[in-house]
Amino acid sequence: MAPVTEPVDPADAEDFLRLFYTEHPNEGDADRRVAWVRAEIDLTGTYHHTTAELTFGAQVAWRNSARCIGRLYWRSLRVRDLRAVRTADDVAEHCVQHLRQAWNGGKLRPLMSVFAPEAPNRPAPRIWNELLIRYAGYPTEDGGVLGDPRYLGFTDRVTTLGWRPTEPRGAFDVLPLVVETPEEGPRLYDLPADAVREVPITHPELPWLTELGLRWHAVPAISNIRMVIGGVSYPAAPFNGWYMGTEIGARNLADTERYNLLPEVARRLGLDTSSETTLWRDRALVELNRAVLHSFAAAGVTITDHHTESDRFLKHVAKEQRAGRTCPADWSWIVPPMSGSQTPVFHRYYDTEHLRPEFVLDDDAAHRGTHGGPSTPRRERPGTECPMWSYLH
Repeated sequence: MAPVTEPVDPADAEDFLRLFYTEHPNEGDADRRVAWVRAEIDLTGTYHHTTAELTFGAQVAWRNSARCIGRLYWRSLRVRDLRAVRTADDVAEHCVQHLRQAWNGGKLRPLMSVFAPEAPNRPAPRIWNELLIRYAGYPTEDGGVLGDPRYLGFTDRVTTLGWRPTEPRGAFDVLPLVVETPEEGPRLYDLPADAVREVPITHPELPWLTELGLRWHAVPAISNIRMVIGGVSYPAAPFNGWYMGTEIGARNLADTERYNLLPEVARRLGLDTSSETTLWRDRALVELNRAVLHSFAAAGVTITDHHTESDRFLKHVAKEQRAGRTCPADWSWIVPPMSGSQTPVFHRYYDTEHLRPEFVLDDDAAHRGTHGGPSTPRRERPGTECPMWSYLH
């Protein structure tokens, strides 16, 4: 964990504070606050956000997230100010509390837990896991994978650090949480069962799908993305919305580099898989996604479909335009991974302006999230969850 040596840029701090006071005109004198913060940066190399500034900064980082389709409700994000928390044990315990609070009896609530920021020569705690809940991947003797292939490296790494999965091993074994601090190094924590809420995947018309033994966790809490507010960097700030069904049914369970279930679903459906022209993948994909939406609804757990969320996103774009703001969007992430042309977000262009506050995934965090341990610079293949997509991803 290399320490940050550069002080916060006072211009970045001022830009954020001016934005805060523009959108909160009753908060007081912006010039006085800017002068105070500039003096604090001169003295310490950084500055301390008020809780109101932190909350607003987190909400606007979501509002600015170009890869997120679910930004209509950015103002509803609740922020837990945990900047005084620095030990690995305490970070892990608050992550467990985060999962419990976000669960909310199945009525998932958007939530962020913000731990200590980085400061010059004072590294902050960080969480290795891409999401607080992810499933292990184990190589099999026949060259295949049991579980999630994306986390083969991560699983191997935590095993070398002392983690022992329960036996017999399964396709949905929850990985331990890894919290790293400069004083303690990486430490492992098994998540308690009541914090890991899962939904068994069934189908409204195909009883055999239950035989596949599929399930998925309910709370998509992204945990390795850095949040930067006014030049201050928060490397540990796990946050969640809720799932859009295609994240699970069209990506996590269907991607050839993930659970790759479409061939098995097609076989069970009796589809002709001898040629791509039979569109067997498309037909199997629809049924798998129907199963995901049906299962979450039957379990009383919040989820959204890609058609509804596309409509909501365009409402968000319109609201931002009425407020005099641009709404940056990455078309390749906003358009759903299933039936894209049948959603209204497909048929238009978007602003691509880079705005701050923001979420940033650096190479080191990306490597830790899939392989464990520090990295050498490299390009990572994007994951299937993006910041606050599902209502988030």
